[in-house]
Amino acid sequence: MKQVKFEDLGLIEYKDAWDYQEKKFSEYIKIKGENRDLPNSRQKEIEGNVLFCEHSHVYTLGKSGEQNNLLINDEFLNKIQATYFKTNRGGDITYHGPGQIVGYPVIDLERFNLQVKQYIANLEESIILALKEFGIEAGRLQGATGVWLDSDTSKARKICAIGVKASRFITMHGFALNVNTNLEYFNHINPCGFIDKGVTSMEKELGKKQDFEGVKDVLRKKMEQVFGMNLI
Repeated sequence: MKQVKFEDLGLIEYKDAWDYQEKKFSEYIKIKGENRDLPNSRQKEIEGNVLFCEHSHVYTLGKSGEQNNLLINDEFLNKIQATYFKTNRGGDITYHGPGQIVGYPVIDLERFNLQVKQYIANLEESIILALKEFGIEAGRLQGATGVWLDSDTSKARKICAIGVKASRFITMHGFALNVNTNLEYFNHINPCGFIDKGVTSMEKELGKKQDFEGVKDVLRKKMEQVFGMNLI
């Protein structure tokens, strides 16, 4: 089991969490560059970080996303106390807010012998296994990232969005799992660019508010299991 540093940042503004990720990301990119000129015996290992947090109301647009998938103007953003950021992750537009577990792994994929596609699949699998512990059967939707319910039916709805960036096999950004999320905020966007798919949360599916810290604990354990990491 490879040790990775785990940090729960709690409720944190989106930009502050992004800046923190960028700092770690840049440090690890620098180490990768230095390691190229060193023999194996002198290379530094990149321990990596897995960050969990919660954000205030915010919409974020991926680098390949369409601005018109945000369906409201600045005035309405202010009215609903939300902010908006263009980011450097993949994917289209999504929402982050209270009651949602946001995870940002900043890790070296080479350390785990992973390509980006398998890394995303591992994130999805961790969330699928965690949801199963709460009696929610989730899966994947062909041609789309993230974790879905009833993905092969007309009732397909997303419970977890995923959008990542990777450079020199160092990752940042990650996933957003709707636990006790106010789903009304998704009405103001075409989530992940879809106009014909719904969104849901654990609270909505199970009919009651969930133990937020308990869900975090289960998800953390499933990530350890799927990735073969020890989050310390």
